Amino acid sequence: MGRLGVILGSSSVGPGGEDLVAVAERHGTVVLQRHGGGEYRLPHLIDHAANLRSLAAAGCDRVLAICSVGSLDTGIGVGSLVCPHDFVALQVTITSFEDARGHMTAGFDHDWRDEVIAAWQASGVPGPLRDGAVYWQTNGPRFETPAEIGLIARHADLVGMTMASECIVAGELGLPYAAVCMVDNLANGIAAEPLSPAELERDREANGALLREALESALPELAR
Repeated sequence: MGRLGVILGSSSVGPGGEDLVAVAERHGTVVLQRHGGGEYRLPHLIDHAANLRSLAAAGCDRVLAICSVGSLDTGIGVGSLVCPHDFVALQVTITSFEDARGHMTAGFDHDWRDEVIAAWQASGVPGPLRDGAVYWQTNGPRFETPAEIGLIARHADLVGMTMASECIVAGELGLPYAAVCMVDNLANGIAAEPLSPAELERDREANGALLREALESALPELAR
């Protein structure tokens, strides 16, 4: 079996992010920081094809993506960990192909996703991993308006700006892909107060410790 590629999101950029990277590397995984390891790269500027190709070139044969998301349901609160089973990305036109191969059916790798959930549950990770949710990808980089969130929330549970694009490209490259999403905020319009960048960063930093502990527990099995 090849190596496990771990893609880390916003939580690996900024204070404490180096600890999250160190945890993943300690278990022999190939770590890629989605938004860059130094200056933060906005979601719409990420070269997903280059990122996934670099993991394949490093000998990875499967990918675990760690994503920061907003919740569209107050029942999925800040600090929740969720493994989505499907996504909506109607406006996303990404592909690594330049021919008819781009007409493909996209989605998570079911077998690898099942392995991730089983390993997570067996590891004794603090806090349960929710099995199943629909993720809606928006273009970003701005946050969605309350009216947009009202529409999206009728059809999805989580909202973000990157994961669906990654999943599509990973499938094209033959890399089984599954994601664990950390809920760092309630989407704009779901909570009583408007979403603020300062609030998001505060909650994301607080969730970083939980995420590090979870990866420390789950990666020994997943990285075999």
